[in-house]
Amino acid sequence: MNPFYQGARFLTAAVRLAQAPPDSGREVAFAGRSNAGKSSAINALCHQNGLARTSKTPGRTQQLIFFALDESRRLVDLPGYGYAKVAVAVKHQWQGLMSGYLQRRESLAGLVVLMDIRHPLTDYDREVIAWGERRGLRLLLLLTKADKLKRGPALAVRDQVVRAMRGHGEVRVELFSSLARQGVETVQQCLDEWLEVPAGGDDVDRGSSLPAQK
Repeated sequence: MNPFYQGARFLTAAVRLAQAPPDSGREVAFAGRSNAGKSSAINALCHQNGLARTSKTPGRTQQLIFFALDESRRLVDLPGYGYAKVAVAVKHQWQGLMSGYLQRRESLAGLVVLMDIRHPLTDYDREVIAWGERRGLRLLLLLTKADKLKRGPALAVRDQVVRAMRGHGEVRVELFSSLARQGVETVQQCLDEWLEVPAGGDDVDRGSSLPAQK
């Protein structure tokens, strides 16, 4: 268990980019379709069951949700996308919020795109990946719910996605399962690099004087 990520705490939620925390330090954003297991992945990475709220109703995350790891490092849960029952106007609102964040947030150090291993690289996924590429962001594609497939087929899907991403810059592809905790340490190591977490990250100043914002 990585104590640095275990110390993650809710910081604030923003329905507009202007409501986001100051654009300083470093942060990594998590994007994915509404049923890709994004909140469960964040909880697994932070060793907390209730940090990012999960819901049986896809499309509930309608804000930018910021989690503080310390006073200068954050994880960001982006609005879930691609859920058919969400009104078109709401979809456009979410798209504008995500697009603005991904294009203008200077502290954004990397983008994690989560995809159900059984349905990878949808048009929505490719659009978000393209946003990240245009910004020159480092990208990590997580094939979630990998426990739903046997190892052979799971590796075959990963190889398929790797081939599809050739020529797309710095893109990593990993298998992930929140339930089986598969890939947790690998992703944490990637986050350490992107967030520039010093060795012994549990000793980093967590800025205890900074309360969660409402």
